Amino acid sequence: MTAPRTPSTAEELRDAGLRVTAARVALLETVRHGDHLDVETIASGVRDRVGHISLQAVYEALHALTAAGLVRRIEPAGSPARFEGRVGDNHHHVVCRSCGVVADVDCATGEAPCLAASDDHGFSIDEAEVIYWGLCPDCSTTRSS
Repeated sequence: MTAPRTPSTAEELRDAGLRVTAARVALLETVRHGDHLDVETIASGVRDRVGHISLQAVYEALHALTAAGLVRRIEPAGSPARFEGRVGDNHHHVVCRSCGVVADVDCATGEAPCLAASDDHGFSIDEAEVIYWGLCPDCSTTRSS
């Protein structure tokens, strides 16, 4: 028995109803190979792959990819928007107050307790965004030295 074939980036774009362009393929691959990247870093990664692309085109493509569920946008307070390729699960983030590094934090195992609000006000809740704040190990070491 053979393992199921992983769809190509172009196929994923098509399956999401998006037009396939070299810039969109490069952008999606840049986000997926990065780690909570900001728009400037994504634009630089796309330029390394396909040449010139305007910042506006990057913003428009990120909006389309986010709306299609292919990338996730997070906005830690006081920080520019960041994008990641980990989608489709209910994970959270931890952010360093000093250097701004962002890392994924899995939701509690079993039933996702963060989706059981104490008062849902009649909403059908399907996602919760939790951001933990603190100091990363490098910054903690620097401050205690």
